[in-house]
Amino acid sequence: MTSPTPDRPEFPDGYGLPESTDGLLTWAAVEPKLVAAKHYWLCSVRPDGRPHSVPRWGVWVDGRFYYDGAPTTRHARNVEANPNVTLTLESGTDVVIVEGTSSGTRADADGLGARLAAAFAKYHDDGYRPEPGAWSGADGGGLRVIVPHRVLAWSSFPADCTRFRF
Repeated sequence: MTSPTPDRPEFPDGYGLPESTDGLLTWAAVEPKLVAAKHYWLCSVRPDGRPHSVPRWGVWVDGRFYYDGAPTTRHARNVEANPNVTLTLESGTDVVIVEGTSSGTRADADGLGARLAAAFAKYHDDGYRPEPGAWSGADGGGLRVIVPHRVLAWSSFPADCTRFRF
């Protein structure tokens, strides 16, 4: 995956965003926050248009967010009807907002499945220990992937407020 293009997001006048690109964050500084986080918030849209937010465990691997769970959950049913989602970090100090689409996927045990199982090791102390083959079946074991389209990030608003386009 190539690195996304950084620029300034569009905000209404009065927010104090710099007009120059001086101080933009780099993707190399933002992506490790997505990798290291243990708690994320996923927001999807219900069939009637109301938002639905849920805390999720997951892993950022190969420039994508992978998470699993029962396809009968509210958020899984939501994204089947409307795949557009936002994913945010639990931290309020380092803001990272991922906008993208969620879809069902599979992962073979020897390739992606092994990398996902290794990344999910951050949850071993919480009792979650998926095997590399957990997502290789016909239904992918409930595995979903969020492909980012845009990421907003900042640590010191508004000076370093950055939009990344994929």
